[in-house]
Amino acid sequence: MSSWVELGVAFTTGIIGPLSLVYFKSVLNKNKNKPDVVINALRVSEVVEHKIDIIKEGLNADRVWITQFHNGSNFYPTGKSITKFSIVYESLNVGVISIQNNFKNIPVYLFSKSMNQLADSDTIEIMDYDDNNIPTYGLNSFSEEYGCKSSYLFSIKSIDGKFIGVLGVDYTKNKTQLDDDVINNVMIHVASIGGVLTNYLEH
Repeated sequence: MSSWVELGVAFTTGIIGPLSLVYFKSVLNKNKNKPDVVINALRVSEVVEHKIDIIKEGLNADRVWITQFHNGSNFYPTGKSITKFSIVYESLNVGVISIQNNFKNIPVYLFSKSMNQLADSDTIEIMDYDDNNIPTYGLNSFSEEYGCKSSYLFSIKSIDGKFIGVLGVDYTKNKTQLDDDVINNVMIHVASIGGVLTNYLEH
């Protein structure tokens, strides 16, 4: 073996080998420090689902759901993103129609009345869809299709006050009026959910 070959082998085994090992160890350590996206999503889902189960049981409601806003396709010709929402969480009583699969990638402007009301005042209280004196903010067709007799909607906001979603409570069997103390208690739960979702979205 020539001295040049011997020198090359020595260089490879003595210098490049250890450097490669150090490099790969650093990559592995970086990957270990990165959060596991799937595990984090599952843990957040478990927390949120538990919270809406508590709300449903506490209010004796038939259906509780959560929508979140997200970007969709783009407007032509500006390329501006279309804000949409999807129902991402839902808790149902036995025999109650699920709405989750029918509310995916819905442009917010299709529900502009109700969304604007929630953005401004945080709640919509519809204790009786048949009472013409109660504003329904364009949700009558929703109530007819999904058998709602009463609905209560709450805006979900991030820690810094941004409107990020909606929590809905539906009664399909009986008309139900919730008093102010109950509404305020639900809003505390909703604020907690907003904190959980904010923390997840920011990490």
